[in-house]
Amino acid sequence: MAAKAQAVSIPKMDIRRLEITLISTSQLVSNQWSEKAKQEMLDSQTKKPKGPKKAKDPVQCFMDSLYWMSKKPKKPTMADVKKAKFGFPVIAFKAAAVDACSFIDSITKVLARGAFHIDGDLVEIESGPPTMREDMVRVGKGKADIHYRGEFNPWKVTLPIRYNAEVLSIEQIVNLFNRAGFSIGVGEHRPQRNGYWGMFHVATESEAV
Repeated sequence: MAAKAQAVSIPKMDIRRLEITLISTSQLVSNQWSEKAKQEMLDSQTKKPKGPKKAKDPVQCFMDSLYWMSKKPKKPTMADVKKAKFGFPVIAFKAAAVDACSFIDSITKVLARGAFHIDGDLVEIESGPPTMREDMVRVGKGKADIHYRGEFNPWKVTLPIRYNAEVLSIEQIVNLFNRAGFSIGVGEHRPQRNGYWGMFHVATESEAV
């Protein structure tokens, strides 16, 4: 005889919404993987023979480093850049806040990772048009290279957050992001990677207006 099904009471979670504005304290440098780089990686993994190496196009490298929220033209120009909207991956900001738990005794990374989420894939960067920067970098086995990337300075973003109020308070979330902005950062050459770019703080009421 089959056991009689029993009703199960599922406690409702206290999920709330919050918007936090982050304001830059240092430049944000974007470095999205270009389609060319993705294809080269795929070709390498599938053992396709390498063709002749093409000359580097600094402007194209700059264009490809950006996360376009406006429709990206097939061959974008600087004029297109000036009127376009750009974003940055929200996962970078969540990762920064989670990693900031290393500097807070009361909140673990595991707890923070499941206690809040940032909606969407990209958050719009509120800034003037990005500028192209040229940097000498070390890649691979210490080989020197020149990278051309987009820089935003100053900048700010507004994050749409969903959080479990039974686990984290607004004050704790704000503290996490403030710590993240100082100690972790986002983007290239951030504090977490021994740099100083991509730093920010949570806006005060007067700054968020």
